[in-house]
Amino acid sequence: MKFVIENFEQNNCPDAMNEFLNYLTTIRGKSPNTVNAYRTDLTLFFKFLMLYKGKVPNNTDFDEISIKEIDKFFLRGITLSDLYAFIAFVEKYRHNGSYAKARKVATLKSFFKYLLGKARIIDENPALELESPKINKRNPIYLTLDESRKLLLNMDETSKNYYRDYCIITLFLNCGMRLSELCSININEIKGDTLSIIGKGNKERTIYLNTACLRAIEDYLRVRDGSKLPPEDKNALFVSAKNQRINKRTVERLVKKYTNNAGLEYNKYTPHKLRHTAATLMYKHGSVDIRNLQKLLGHESIATTQIYTHVDDEKLREAVNSNPLKDL
Repeated sequence: MKFVIENFEQNNCPDAMNEFLNYLTTIRGKSPNTVNAYRTDLTLFFKFLMLYKGKVPNNTDFDEISIKEIDKFFLRGITLSDLYAFIAFVEKYRHNGSYAKARKVATLKSFFKYLLGKARIIDENPALELESPKINKRNPIYLTLDESRKLLLNMDETSKNYYRDYCIITLFLNCGMRLSELCSININEIKGDTLSIIGKGNKERTIYLNTACLRAIEDYLRVRDGSKLPPEDKNALFVSAKNQRINKRTVERLVKKYTNNAGLEYNKYTPHKLRHTAATLMYKHGSVDIRNLQKLLGHESIATTQIYTHVDDEKLREAVNSNPLKDL
């Protein structure tokens, strides 16, 4: 079924786009998640251009716009102004913020660089001068130590999925793994207190499991029923109610459910925020230096990890009150 779906998607995309996505997979070694993100962005871009350039009637349902017929002549006619019009479109009509727009700019730059340098379909790169929106630095949203404990202690032990869900939340809060990494965990990749996972960019890394993680995994494995799993999912650690490997959407829903049940701000906390929590707690309470934290989180750049060096308001208050001039 998966092959059929991928084939369907390819059959509805321009040839140049399919070739670019194949290049990302086979030559650049990009992960399936990254390739799917590029596919989503380019599909949106081409549908916008078909409407923007009058190739389909104005009243056409956006989702129904076909992009299959886009050819090299169409690609050669794309200008820098078209690219900026697209970015304006996703901001106004898709409500994209700076991060989402920056990702689309990166997608366009990569695609047109490929068309010029590898595929040699275009003679000039219209994305060469395309600027990425300014992204203001912001501190990550995370749970405090007390809130993290509250989340774990307020999970419903009578739920049939309690041990599975408790294990999931425990791994997020202790290991700082990504959502996709958690969903892809296989039982045979757990060796003692180590877990091997394939992270962003198809890079393998080792995650170390502390006592809480090992206990949670052990408790869950006692009740995990893998008897009805299809062969391709037999090794999956986390199993859904549909007897298959758990998917990202299911995990997102259960995180929202349990943070809400714990009286935490609804809709604020996601699996990625729990990753932020683990990183922040390790940095603030575990004396983990920034380089080791970078390795633990699987960040390619130390600059990404440095967002966890933020100081909370209480520390700032203590710093001001320690000034010897405070009583003058």
